[in-house]
This record gives sequence, C-alpha cells and structure tokens, in this order.
Amino acid sequence: MSCKAAEQHASIAPMSSALPTDAFGPLAAVRLADGVLAALSQAILDGHLKPGEALPSEAALAARFGVSKQVVREAVRQLAALGAVQIGQGRATRVVEMTDAQPLARFWRFAVGSTREGLAEAVEMRRILEPHVARLAAQHATGEGVAALRQALARMEAALGDVPAWIPADLDFHEQLGRMSGNRLVNLQVQGLRPVFQEVLKHFNSAERSRQDWQQTLLRHQRVADAVAARDPAAAQAAMLEHFEAADARLAQLFPRAGP
Repeated sequence: MSCKAAEQHASIAPMSSALPTDAFGPLAAVRLADGVLAALSQAILDGHLKPGEALPSEAALAARFGVSKQVVREAVRQLAALGAVQIGQGRATRVVEMTDAQPLARFWRFAVGSTREGLAEAVEMRRILEPHVARLAAQHATGEGVAALRQALARMEAALGDVPAWIPADLDFHEQLGRMSGNRLVNLQVQGLRPVFQEVLKHFNSAERSRQDWQQTLLRHQRVADAVAARDPAAAQAAMLEHFEAADARLAQLFPRAGP
C-alpha cells in the first residue's frame, strides 16, 4: 500500500496535549478529511470554536489528529465551502457566524437548475414551506418586524405592473417573514431559496397581467401582513395558503409536474 493510501486508512494517532482536549471529539473510521471536517464542525456547533475565532494552525491540527497538513487543508476547504469559516490569504482561517445563506443558495441553484421540472418542484416546496413560515412570523411578530414587512408591501404597491421592481420587493416580503419566524434555520432556508424563487417569479410574471390581477396579488400579500401584525398565526397561515391556491392554475400551466 502506498504512503498516501496508508494515510487514508490509518487509525488516528492520539491527540496532542498542546490543544484543549475537549475541543474536538475522536475521529470516526471514515476518510480522514471527512473525519477532520466532522470534528471541526462539531467543535464549531458546540461553541468550542466561536465566530471570529481563528482555527488552530494547519500544523497544530495535523498533529492533533495525527494526519497530514494536506488532509487538514482539504477539510478546511470543505468548511469554507459550507460558509462556516473564512480562509484569508496569509491570515488565520476564522470561524464565521452562520448568517450567510450563499452556500445554500449555490446548492439550490445547482439542485433545481433551470428545467421546468426543477422549478415545478421548487414551487411545490415553497407551497409547503411558506404557510408555516407565515404562521411562525405571526407567533414571533414584533413592532419592528411588522414595520419592515409593511415597508416591503409598500414597495410592492409602488411597483404594481413593473416586473423588475416588483420581483425584489416580493422576495423581500417573503424573506422578512423568514426573519420574523424566530427560527434561524428557517430564515437561512428562505434566504437560500431566493435565487430559485426569483426564477419562478420571472416566469410567473412573464405574461401580460391585468391591473386587477396585480391588485389581487397585492391584496393577498396585504392579508398575510395584516394577520402577522395581528399576531394571529392561524390567519397568517391560511392567508398564505390562499395566496398560493389563487395562483395554482397559472403555476400548473407554467410548471407542470410529470406524471407517475
């Protein structure tokens, strides 16, 4: 067996006492880079490595886990791809707070693509997700959050019939509900799905729409905002579900799902 292959399958050497012994757990019997990734991820999730803190050096981590610097480098690159750390050229790699949904956005763009089938699945997922997001937003509504929701609604009203201005205002309205949900993961998910939903809205608004149609869409968003402002979770959920039901025929025409 080559040295490189041996390294990939070798057992992990005892951890060095140069670093805190409780910061990382033992590595599982998997590819070494995946094991280092899992251990570093757990240390971040457990709070042993906090946002803003620098990771130990490659040499220290390599000694700690009994692997090569190359293995550590690969694990850190994967962490950076997840948005969990920021690699600085000539500077220490630092943990970042998981408030940036860009890694999720990249994933969803890749997973959905630009096919009608992918967009149809995105519409289906949005319909499942958003009524519950509205419900959570009503449960956790604050005066500040409601004011931001009303601002997005006002931008939508000002953009009636103006598709390039309407779409970002519409997306901001739904993102604000995610921020108000009181759930960090829900908020990240809604933000991460923005590029996909933007593509759906481009298709949805591509056809000529009457002034009355635009106003009805605005009114449905108004009902959601009113229910959230009233701190009425059931009404907020129902209003969002009504919003999607009203658009069902158009969505089914644009994004038909393949049969079984």
